[in-house]
Amino acid sequence: MKALKTLSIALVLCNSIYANGNTAQPLDKYLSDNKKDKFNFDYKKVEADGTKLRDSWINPLIVNYSYTKNNSYNKEQEQQNAYIKMEQTIFQSGGIYFGIKYANYSKKYASLSIDTQKRKLVKDAVSILMQIKQTDLRIKKQEFMIKNSEISLAQKKEQYINGQLDSGFLDNAIIERNLVIQSLYDIQTSKQKLISKFKAISDLNHENVDIPYLDKLEKEQFLQHNIVLDMSQSEMEKTKYFNSVTIAKYLPKVSLIAGYNWNNESLIGGSFQSPETSYYDYGIKVSMPIDFNLFDDIESTKANYLKSKIEIEDKRRELVAIYEQVVQNLENFEKKKSLSMESKDIYERLLNDTKELFKAGYKTQYDVNLLENSVAISKIDYEIFVIDAQLELLTLYEVYKND
Repeated sequence: MKALKTLSIALVLCNSIYANGNTAQPLDKYLSDNKKDKFNFDYKKVEADGTKLRDSWINPLIVNYSYTKNNSYNKEQEQQNAYIKMEQTIFQSGGIYFGIKYANYSKKYASLSIDTQKRKLVKDAVSILMQIKQTDLRIKKQEFMIKNSEISLAQKKEQYINGQLDSGFLDNAIIERNLVIQSLYDIQTSKQKLISKFKAISDLNHENVDIPYLDKLEKEQFLQHNIVLDMSQSEMEKTKYFNSVTIAKYLPKVSLIAGYNWNNESLIGGSFQSPETSYYDYGIKVSMPIDFNLFDDIESTKANYLKSKIEIEDKRRELVAIYEQVVQNLENFEKKKSLSMESKDIYERLLNDTKELFKAGYKTQYDVNLLENSVAISKIDYEIFVIDAQLELLTLYEVYKND
């Protein structure tokens, strides 16, 4: 089919884009360098924030050194002091483990959020490319319609000159011709707007970049590999472990404490110097907070967790509704494609008959040209509907991934 040749490059809008079915190209192929850099920095920030959150249970080691001078009792003295202190939690009723799991799922959720933003931008770029290609087809169609209107006008002129029509029919033919020409200008303006939108998000030349062809997805395939459901699942896991962290916060905690101190004091210009002193200490500290907000705090985080579990099913139902709507729209476009092919077949049969009648002198060249243009318009309609179906599938591929 000519339409499929127009959309000759196969791709799956997920982790990789496949050109000609074998050469893998990165997802961000359609994005400008600035957009790609922005997303890369977002990923780096998520990685750093995730590591910081994961290791937040590790307390800092306090190192301090001080040097002072004073002239107490009219004698200048100097004093040095240094110490190292540590207080590290080694048991928190499971809070450390739950905190690490919470951090990992927080990082995963944040990363998926960036993936979603990136997919949305890639989808926009691909959608605009498809619309540009579709607009090119509409321009070709409109040019054939202009030719038909000019043929109709020429026929009306001859009939008017021969006294077969009054001026009203000629005026209508002129108006019709002007309207289809104005529509061409509107379509050309729309194309320029689409090109401007594409340039805002991509460095590629819209005339040279490959246009993707998307295959239909099965419902279970769409739901099983769905980034929206992955995000909801990560959100649920994140809130579950945060609920556990909140509970552990009010349970007994064991910490290891240790320290080392050093002091040195002397009299400047004199013979007095106190001996250096140093000592260390270490031990175990057990603590447990008594907070009147304990139950409210726990109930609040528990409610968030239960809500996140419900939201997974809600998201699934929304996605099923979207899938079913897309399938319905695809069926309608199939009907339109079939109708355009039926029209093409009818026009082709009429064209063949008209050519024979033209040779016999019963039809004019105008009649032949009108039908030739109508055949071409029907073919273009088919190709336009093919791209309409592809734009529908983009709705699914925006949130679909095959990893």
